[in-house]
Amino acid sequence: MSSSIFSGTIPALMTPCTPDRQPDFDALVRTGRDLIEAGMSALVYCGSMGDWPLLSDEQRMEGVERLVRAGLPVVVGTGAQNTARASALAAHARVCGAKGLMIIPRVLSRGNSAAAQRAHFSDILSAAVDLPSVIYNSPYYGYETKADLFFELRSRFSHLIGFKEFGGAASLRYAAEHITSRDAGVTLMVGVDTQVFHGFVNCGAQGAITGIGNVLPKEVLHLVALCEQAARGDALARQRAQELEAALAVLSSFDEGVDLVLYFKHLMVLQGHKAYTLHFNPSDALSDSQRRYASRQLELFKRWYASWPGRA
Repeated sequence: MSSSIFSGTIPALMTPCTPDRQPDFDALVRTGRDLIEAGMSALVYCGSMGDWPLLSDEQRMEGVERLVRAGLPVVVGTGAQNTARASALAAHARVCGAKGLMIIPRVLSRGNSAAAQRAHFSDILSAAVDLPSVIYNSPYYGYETKADLFFELRSRFSHLIGFKEFGGAASLRYAAEHITSRDAGVTLMVGVDTQVFHGFVNCGAQGAITGIGNVLPKEVLHLVALCEQAARGDALARQRAQELEAALAVLSSFDEGVDLVLYFKHLMVLQGHKAYTLHFNPSDALSDSQRRYASRQLELFKRWYASWPGRA
């Protein structure tokens, strides 16, 4: 089984809205196609960035189907309020032709119970046998998946081939030290935009799932390429990667906060993607000061990148 779907740079797609605040699947497919043509290796749909809690299961399934029919390689998020719904979404992803699964822990009910999480992960993996899968580890979901549970699951489900780490530097190091260094067949993916250099260079990550990459695909692909070169010992690439990550730091930090979708949709609009103007909830909006701050940070980065010697 190949883990190539979980390598390279994969943007976590947001769900654009029509004027009546329904999912705009035409715009979703256009964005996905543009990002693949820019050089992204695959797409994630219905992770946190996709607003999965705000969509019906039917809407989520339609979005996946539309992306698959467009010939785009899709990794599907399984976030749901209960295990049965998550398993149904996983089974649908497998049947309709998705390329991978991103398994989100059980939330709200018994989320901090290892036994409940074991059963949750097991049911989802059983529903999508043979579909390459990663566990999405994030402190924001209230549960940290550790090595003992991961390898217990992997011993029963060979299609569990990766670990997406959304925690900070210490969490990435834990995953590298206790999970991927224990089994070379397991892929580590950097799941937060602020940790790309650390993840690739210090922790041996093979892929990145990105939010800011929706907005600045060329620049984020450049960062990942430099990090991959730095991980092979290229001293100049190491210097350039650190410079580029530092310049992106504020924009990347939006990925860590509760307003991440609001910020990234705003930045998409500034980049000319008008389909991202609205949110599903009318009250979900940045303040005027937040919008001005994000706009200035994007412009500052673009001016810097245009004059940066490492851009060539």
